[in-house]
Amino acid sequence: MAIEIQYSGGVYEIKGFLNSQNSDSLTNHIETLMKHSKGVVITLNKVLGIDDYAVKRITEFYNKVISSDQLFYIIGSE
Repeated sequence: MAIEIQYSGGVYEIKGFLNSQNSDSLTNHIETLMKHSKGVVITLNKVLGIDDYAVKRITEFYNKVISSDQLFYIIGSE
């Protein structure tokens, strides 16, 4: 299932189910955004579900970014 990414007020809102089928494309998309800015903020409040693979990919990407001079924030209700 595809995810939807909407930009509003400086935050990228992720909607849908994050899983092994789409988490690589999400991290690639965020990585491209990071090349053109000093930081990215995403919200997972509208994510309907997330599998272990997607959590692992986002965590790996987060760890990669924090070792650079860029900012990457993840907002979520839980």
